Amino acid sequence: MQSPSHDDLGVTRCGSLDLRWGERTYVMGVVNVAPDSFSGDGLNDHEAAVAQGHRLVEEGADIIDVGGESTRPDFTPVTAEEEIRRVVPVVERLASELPVPVSIDTCKAAVAREAVAAGARMINDVWGLKRDPELASVAAESGAALVVTQNQRGAQFDDLLPELIADLNRSVEMALRSGVEWRNIIVDPGVGFGKTVRQNLEIVRRLSEMKCLGRPILLGTSRKSFIGFVLDLPVDQRLEGTSATVALGIANGADVVRVHDVGHMVRVVRMGDAVVRGWQGEDK
Repeated sequence: MQSPSHDDLGVTRCGSLDLRWGERTYVMGVVNVAPDSFSGDGLNDHEAAVAQGHRLVEEGADIIDVGGESTRPDFTPVTAEEEIRRVVPVVERLASELPVPVSIDTCKAAVAREAVAAGARMINDVWGLKRDPELASVAAESGAALVVTQNQRGAQFDDLLPELIADLNRSVEMALRSGVEWRNIIVDPGVGFGKTVRQNLEIVRRLSEMKCLGRPILLGTSRKSFIGFVLDLPVDQRLEGTSATVALGIANGADVVRVHDVGHMVRVVRMGDAVVRGWQGEDK
């Protein structure tokens, strides 16, 4: 299949937002409705989750990503019914109250279907359609944007980037076969999902190689364990480490960054874009 260049990725319509790839880096803010979230920001209360979504938009988030199941290595799986109970009321409120689109972070088609019906305009699948291929049909039927993530749990790559890219390409092909529009697919290398510290660092360093997929790149490094290992810091002290990976990610081709500390990262993104994409303000 002939892929367009990274300079010709089209425009992804995501609810009220046109994602015009290449013009700037978009910021996805995280709202976790999972009490065992690895980042320590999981919420049990729907009202608190809605309030957090509003706060992240005030801080500059372009997209709000709502998740109801932890993705930490030792997480306790939840049923689709429980996940729906956690996330759908939050998605419904945020979709009706916020000026930015809402994304649903799930690997279950049943959850995605309910969330899209409640107003979600993006599906963020951390298993890249490998756990539940029916997710692609939900995206195709609804017109929602679809993030496919490379998840290495249960597998081991010998040649990291080529094998990671090939695996992501398989996810993209699955989405296309199910009818998802090319312009609606976003790829994520899956930092932290079964990778070692060195592999995660290598992904950030070599992110530009993923441009061969011809799709926008989402990078999620926020507060992740590899930052803690490098800096020997707990999850609540990884702001500077996250900032470094976000800045380097932008320099290497990231189009969206998924973050917890939105206010801080919006500044990092703005500065990174000024250097990488060019300063659009008045020269002094």
